[in-house]
Amino acid sequence: MPHPSLIQVREHAALVDDLRTLTPAQWRSRSLCGDWTVEDVVAHLGAASTSTFWGWLRSMAGARFDADLHNQRRLEEFRADSAEQTLERYAAVGPIALPRTESVAGLGGLLVHAEDIRRPLGLAHRPDAEGLLMVARFFATRDFAVNSRSLVKGLRLIATDADFRTGDGPTASGPLLSLVMAMAGRREVLADLAGDGVLVLDARLAA
Repeated sequence: MPHPSLIQVREHAALVDDLRTLTPAQWRSRSLCGDWTVEDVVAHLGAASTSTFWGWLRSMAGARFDADLHNQRRLEEFRADSAEQTLERYAAVGPIALPRTESVAGLGGLLVHAEDIRRPLGLAHRPDAEGLLMVARFFATRDFAVNSRSLVKGLRLIATDADFRTGDGPTASGPLLSLVMAMAGRREVLADLAGDGVLVLDARLAA
């Protein structure tokens, strides 16, 4: 099975290619990640890609373990004077190595945030199938950065386009990428899913 960081390299390159096609208005448009714009998300990815574990820990401690404050501070540090310069900085970074280079967490962050950018802009991309499956299994069994395991507790998730089934209870089924995005807290993708479990997910995400 490919190493998560090697898949990150390919997915990073694909995202950079898509970002190079954006107009100034698209750079300023809102992503699926809260109130962040496309440039905010790219700066966040760049900051994560240039952080060490100990640097991340110091930053979190300095923000009194307020993840939102930590993320905002670091993305502002990474952001350049223009979207084009932010992109060039991001193009030069390596894989997200937090918490470890062998962890799937960094790959999950990249795949989710890339879709945060692409989906509102109508940019189609099929992520690496093995990498996406790794992330789905990781999210279903761990709360790290996002409370994905807690969010889907007591639900059965079934991918309609991949060999992924997990959990017991009301079912939510659909494309694997949409299941991953739902586990990452993106309510906008629930329209892609079917089953009684979708209502449960919607209620949990709305709470």
